Amino acid sequence: MSDSRFDGIQEFVLAAQLQSFTAAGLQLGLTSSGVGKAVTRLERRVGVKLLHRTTRKLSLTNEGEAYLASCMRAMEDLGNTENFLSTGHAEPRGQVRIDLPGAFGRRHIAPALISLATQYSQLDLAMTFGDRTVDIVSEGVDLAVRIGDLRDDPELVARRLGEQYLVICASPKYLERRGSVDGKESLLEHDCIIGWRKGLRAAWLLKDAQGQVEYQDVRVRHELGDGEMMVQGVLAGCGISQLPTWLVHDHLRSGTLVTVLDDFAGVTMPIHVIWPRTRYIQPKVRVAIDALLSLAEEHSDIFMCGKV
Repeated sequence: MSDSRFDGIQEFVLAAQLQSFTAAGLQLGLTSSGVGKAVTRLERRVGVKLLHRTTRKLSLTNEGEAYLASCMRAMEDLGNTENFLSTGHAEPRGQVRIDLPGAFGRRHIAPALISLATQYSQLDLAMTFGDRTVDIVSEGVDLAVRIGDLRDDPELVARRLGEQYLVICASPKYLERRGSVDGKESLLEHDCIIGWRKGLRAAWLLKDAQGQVEYQDVRVRHELGDGEMMVQGVLAGCGISQLPTWLVHDHLRSGTLVTVLDDFAGVTMPIHVIWPRTRYIQPKVRVAIDALLSLAEEHSDIFMCGKV
């Protein structure tokens, strides 16, 4: 019997994908029992149970899900290398998983990535949108865009795309109904619309007379977990909100929204693309990084959006 560390991996991957030892055996030219024994030996070698077995179907354990993801990445890397050796160039291929901030990602990043996918027939996209900060290393994310300061993490590489400029705005009908916003302390009296706090302090970033950034507590009336919905709430006159100019630019130009507390505006938040640190960046990840860097350079009106 071979003691290779790779024994059983092919059987495990197929069985996990097909949820059946029998189906995996038909593809591999083995009996169902042969596939099952190969997976059992693999589980014994790695020291954890990878598959739940029932009479009806197979299902992955938590450890099995993590191991399957690692196996798939390794097999994809081998496929990319073989393709490079046979063709002389590294064609982007396989699935690239990208995590994006909700409104900004949908509006400005996703269209560029979808356009990229039309250029490469072997490139598959898996995009998620939201304001939850995922752990891209442990969750198997290839690439992410982050808005805000980054913590120092030796496992990640970051490239700056630009920055967003924050303003506090309201609809004219809200100001007619509730009165003007006079001084930063009045934010404790007005109806404020914020994003989902995750239990954190309800405060906005303002600049003082010396240009230093400070936190100002606000009175929360509505807590909306999506930037587009926050804009809709402000447009409807439900309250005032601190929002990036790229999100409200057109409304400020048309007059459907107006800025308030302009003397305290000017806070910026950096926008980065980040990815796991590795010796070799796969072609599928490299083309996505390059596409985002080019997008930021060509559309400085979006990625370096300043005061309207």
